[in-house]
Amino acid sequence: MAQFEKFSDQQLLEELRRRVKCAEKQTKLNSILVGPPGSGKGTAAPKLKADYCLCHLSTGDMLRAAVAAGTEMGKKAKAVMDAGGLVSDDIVVGIIKDNISSPACSKGFILDGFPRTLAQAEKLDAILAAKGEKVHTVVDMQCDDEALVERITGRRIHKPSGRSYHIKFAPPKVEGKDDITGEALIQRKDDNEKTLRPRLQAFHDQTKPVLEYYKTKGIVSNVNAMQDMKLVYADICKAYGAKV
Repeated sequence: MAQFEKFSDQQLLEELRRRVKCAEKQTKLNSILVGPPGSGKGTAAPKLKADYCLCHLSTGDMLRAAVAAGTEMGKKAKAVMDAGGLVSDDIVVGIIKDNISSPACSKGFILDGFPRTLAQAEKLDAILAAKGEKVHTVVDMQCDDEALVERITGRRIHKPSGRSYHIKFAPPKVEGKDDITGEALIQRKDDNEKTLRPRLQAFHDQTKPVLEYYKTKGIVSNVNAMQDMKLVYADICKAYGAKV
């Protein structure tokens, strides 16, 4: 019970209500958030997860978790990473498949950072089709590259939950501390301009064909991620609302 002591009675009650609501939810929503680093995916995803009873699947987090858990795919990924190689599509897709089949994803999922390539998108569709499912909506979070530099360098993360803050645009209530747990926030080591620009170019090169692929299915919604985050979230909810 010690793990609950850091939360107030009100927070615990709200979480209980959320879980009851999720247990009663009948619809399922499979979604993908597409956007460059700093576009706000990390800020929106935890709230979408709570509001729509979804699981949030971030490729990097899933790889690290699979390695730590020693799963079959995690062992394969660790062997490749230890050798200094790039994790193959087959391994990444295998980890995705394991996760979307978990009880936590029974009401649907938010994919963040996957699929990055057309081949991955096609494999994801094949996995879902085998379960009688599909991707319902793809949200394209559009953001000006130059504006991302300020966003990225000021970003702070609560690593255990994935909650994201910004020292200027979305500061925590207490500087350097997570609003919910009071735990320390971190700055990712690659959140700087030097590493950002190559990442942005790679993002555009890789994801353009992915977006074109989903546009042919009529499931892409464009969201102006340059707006205030409350407006961004409202627009994502509009895209979700048509599917639930």
